[in-house]
Amino acid sequence: MTDHDQVPRRSCLAIILAAGEGTRMRSAKPKVLHQVAGLSLLGHVLKSVAAFEADGLAVVIGPDHDNVAAEARRFAPDAEIFVQAERKGTAHAVLAARDTLAKGYDDVIIAFGDTPLVLPETYRHMRALIAGGATVAVLGFEAKDPTGYGRLLVQDGDLIAIREHKDTSEAERLVKLCNGGIMALDGHRALELLSQIRPNNAQKEYYLTDCVEVARAKGLRSRVFVVPESEVMGINDRVQLATCEALFQARKRERAMRDGVTLQAPETVFFAHDTEIGRDVTIEPNVMFGAGVKVADGAVIHAFSHLEGATVGQGATVGPFARLRPGTDLGPEVKIGNFVETKAATIGAGAKVSHLSYIGDARVGAEANIGAGTITCNYDGYFKSLTEIGAQAFIGSNSALVAPVKIGRGAYVGSGSVITKDVPDDALAVGRGRQIMKEGWAASFHARQAAAKAQSHKK
Repeated sequence: MTDHDQVPRRSCLAIILAAGEGTRMRSAKPKVLHQVAGLSLLGHVLKSVAAFEADGLAVVIGPDHDNVAAEARRFAPDAEIFVQAERKGTAHAVLAARDTLAKGYDDVIIAFGDTPLVLPETYRHMRALIAGGATVAVLGFEAKDPTGYGRLLVQDGDLIAIREHKDTSEAERLVKLCNGGIMALDGHRALELLSQIRPNNAQKEYYLTDCVEVARAKGLRSRVFVVPESEVMGINDRVQLATCEALFQARKRERAMRDGVTLQAPETVFFAHDTEIGRDVTIEPNVMFGAGVKVADGAVIHAFSHLEGATVGQGATVGPFARLRPGTDLGPEVKIGNFVETKAATIGAGAKVSHLSYIGDARVGAEANIGAGTITCNYDGYFKSLTEIGAQAFIGSNSALVAPVKIGRGAYVGSGSVITKDVPDDALAVGRGRQIMKEGWAASFHARQAAAKAQSHKK
């Protein structure tokens, strides 16, 4: 049992600071809206906050950042939005949510919208420190290279100061325990501490880190919870964004393998933030998962496949070189072969679409067989229409099914057909031009063309 499992029920307010402009991103959109694994940086933080079940949520944004507010409400409709009109430091940003702080939560977690890899259990551990008697809890990490980071100075288990790098003594610069930025406060003293912070620095800003000094002056305790350096990585530019993506993917791959998934070349498989993979699934090299994919037990995803917004049933196989687009729902034991694309298609148990086909806006019955080169013609330039293929139907190669159309149970469609009318159960439908035979035509054609070519060379 962990420490935080023993904490009695306490109310918690989470404040997420998302006011940064992110000019080093060289982007027209705010930094916190850039994505890792298909989810905004802010979205990752909000997911973690939701997982540790904060009772209240406040998001502090910059002026004219309505898109950040909209992103926050997309994940947390009840979030209170506050605007930091002037950028006067992190403590100043927290005090933008003064009205909510005044409601008297037991714990206050202060997180950052550009620090997406912090785990929910980390926030729980910080709350446990507050429940255990600390007034301030700071997230720390052991830095490989502490240059530039604020140092956490600990004495007898208590945090006594956060010293900015430029202010450290020669001895303090040897300290590798650094400030990760994220903080928890005793909710009943949070406003008291924050209100006493003064801008005693060259930038004339109100620093959140000064909470430790204010608390110590009052005889109150501050503690540190230490996590790996990678967990508290903040994003300020595109290089760090790519590094964060790599860290997220490494974490997700390891978790998948430990949960019973075989990744033949883990470094080539890319997951979305919400990818769900069952046990005994095999994923071959160079597979990409977009958002909203669920793969059931025992499925096989062959190499160079791309899945997004799709559900893959138990024991199904996909690829190689397959693309499953949003709305695809594969039943158990379905086979989707090479160079097959599906979209908004429900494909029943045991059905096969083995190669070179497009199945969009369709319902395919169990054990149907879709031949190579088959397409559902689902779009007329204005509207999408449905194609229904019955159970155990057989669609011959190179067929075009012009929606809306129904192919009955057990029906056959002859190869090369263009089907524009419904086909009854167990019927054969052939819709193609009649074959014409002209004996000797090819020989006479070649002779005429050769003579014409020779004549042209003489001119």
